[in-house]
Amino acid sequence: MGYFVYEGRNRQGKFVKGNVKATSSTEARQILVTKQIAVRTLEEKKGLLYAELPSFQREVSFKELVLFIRQFSTLIKAGITILDATSILQEQATSKKMKRVLSLILEDLKMGIPFSDAATKHPKVFPSLFSNMLRAGEVGGQFDEILDRLAIYYEKSHQTRAKVKAAMTYPLVLLVVSIIVIFFLIGFIVPRFASMFTSFGAELPLSTKLLLGMSAFVSSYWWFIGILVIGLITLFLFVRKQESGRLIIDTALLRMPIFGPLLKKAILARMTRTLSTLYEASVPVTQSLTIVGNVVGNKVIENLLLQSSKSVQEGQSISKPLMGHWAIPPFVTQMMNLGEKSGTLDFMLGKVADFYEQEVDQSAEQLKTLLEPLLILFMAVVIGSVVASIMIPIFTILTEVQ
Repeated sequence: MGYFVYEGRNRQGKFVKGNVKATSSTEARQILVTKQIAVRTLEEKKGLLYAELPSFQREVSFKELVLFIRQFSTLIKAGITILDATSILQEQATSKKMKRVLSLILEDLKMGIPFSDAATKHPKVFPSLFSNMLRAGEVGGQFDEILDRLAIYYEKSHQTRAKVKAAMTYPLVLLVVSIIVIFFLIGFIVPRFASMFTSFGAELPLSTKLLLGMSAFVSSYWWFIGILVIGLITLFLFVRKQESGRLIIDTALLRMPIFGPLLKKAILARMTRTLSTLYEASVPVTQSLTIVGNVVGNKVIENLLLQSSKSVQEGQSISKPLMGHWAIPPFVTQMMNLGEKSGTLDFMLGKVADFYEQEVDQSAEQLKTLLEPLLILFMAVVIGSVVASIMIPIFTILTEVQ
């Protein structure tokens, strides 16, 4: 893809100039014809402002993106031009990385490049969903409405993500703390008592013998444990990058007890909300399904959406490939099927998204309520067992001495 600078006249006879993104000059002319622009000159441009600039990995946080879209939407609704709104947000951006990206977009806008095309150059900052919906708004003359829908969509997505993250972070933190405490006791505290038990020569309980054996292993082979942990993490990351490995991991996550149902509800909420938003913005169905597959964050669901895209291309129903699959509840496919038949697919998908967003709220609260006492009990039992294994022999030795 390249950028072509053009000069010509629009259907009102006014002189216009600007840029258009296309794979060739022929395609660029066709695009301009659809915009009812009579081209006088057309020239391909290359250089810093026109190159597909490399994006910075993890440039901005999701929260910062949500805030930017809401502020952008508010400014556009207030009647401020896209160029001025971008300039205002570029000046106010607190993140250096966001400020830099917006400055590049601002330069593109000044050269006549549409905002959607300028944002496409930074896919790690502005997702494909954002760019494609804005492009649909620019073509349909509904830029402000589309931007408002995007703001609402990303705000709801952020709320759902935050609730899932909170529900899973707390148990994980408790578990990590428990493991650290146990290793500290076994590696540093227990060895101090081992020599004392040996000097008295008393018969030790089985639990104490096991604890002393674990302590000796940790003290002697702590480096091996560290290498093993690093190796397992590296192996996991390597497998996660492979298509087949990612499918296996994502399948295991959805089937995982306790956390699996919560993750599935969050993914279904994201899938239906995104598809509803794209469909409402008149983005082509096949393109929408591809975009949703990329943003849903699960290989199992992504493969199903790709099958749905092929189904639509063959003139069949979107919901047909989803029916009967273990990852998609019948409620989802039934609502989608009704929406397709009645011509209200965006409305039905929105209702499904509302339902699963509420389910995520309830499940997250229930999970926190259930796991908190269980993990505290787990910590108490494990740490109590370690302490008991140390104290029982001490009391026995003191009793014999007396």
